[in-house]
Amino acid sequence: MKGELAAGTPSGVQPPDNEMKHRIRQQRLRRFKTNIPLILMFIPVILFYLIFRYAPIGGLVMAFKDYNFYDGLWHSPWVGFQHFETLFSDPRTVEIIRNTLFLSLLSIIVGFPIPIILAIMLNEVRNMAFKRTVQTVVYMPHFFSWVIIAMMIMTVFSLENGIVNRWVEAWTGEPYPFMYNKGSWIAVFVGSGIWKDMGFNAIIFLAALTTIDPSQYEAAQMDGASKMRQIWHVTLPGIRSTIILLLILSMGRVMEVGFDQVYMLQNSNVNEVADVISTYIYRTGLQGAQFSLTTAMGLFESLVAFILIFCANYIARRFNEGLW
Repeated sequence: MKGELAAGTPSGVQPPDNEMKHRIRQQRLRRFKTNIPLILMFIPVILFYLIFRYAPIGGLVMAFKDYNFYDGLWHSPWVGFQHFETLFSDPRTVEIIRNTLFLSLLSIIVGFPIPIILAIMLNEVRNMAFKRTVQTVVYMPHFFSWVIIAMMIMTVFSLENGIVNRWVEAWTGEPYPFMYNKGSWIAVFVGSGIWKDMGFNAIIFLAALTTIDPSQYEAAQMDGASKMRQIWHVTLPGIRSTIILLLILSMGRVMEVGFDQVYMLQNSNVNEVADVISTYIYRTGLQGAQFSLTTAMGLFESLVAFILIFCANYIARRFNEGLW
């Protein structure tokens, strides 16, 4: 009797036997073979992050060493936090960090809503030919390098032959130094960044808008809601998770003011507001060969970005919209 109970199975319980395990393995193998094209497409992405994102992390040890070419990265003498002390004892460092935060936060505050507004406006267009034309026009600047964008800006705002200054000179009698005045330079910097990327960023919000159920708009219309009310109560709540996700990611780039944009637009007259961390690293690290000092600055930049993105995610989680 006991042998029969041991050999048998409890009532209603079907333990996985070898045949079932084999069937599960076959299903996994078929699923893997089906996904091979997707895996192959994903390999370049994995290699990119491994080579250009994760492998360089080991080089951060340079911030704690007195690096020189002769001894190399691993044999250069340790100096501890000496480079950080040197960095933050320099009054110019505070100004560079302040400029970076100011330009980056201003670009986010002013520029982040623009793609959302653009996507909502395009979503309301019913003439498909006009909609595709506008999308192409606003999306195209994303593919231009900052060298081309800077040349276009100089053509428009140049003091001597700029298109805008021709009008200004005709009205006031003298041109205005847009690129040499700190306030107007900041406006041009922020505006050019928005103009270049708003079309690309709007595509993400346009994709999010397609997930909203059209019946919600119909219900709002039956309740007598105007178009603005529909946008406020249906459209924006429908893409809220996407907005918060992109805002969290943008907070991680607060300390990363683009080197290309600043370097191509800056000049000696606006260095007090245009000198940022990326230009400091280029000038001091590459041109001045102070690699350990600028690595310390880069490590500080990454640490601040890490803290900011966690704080932004913590706040978003309070509204049940966190990234993790």
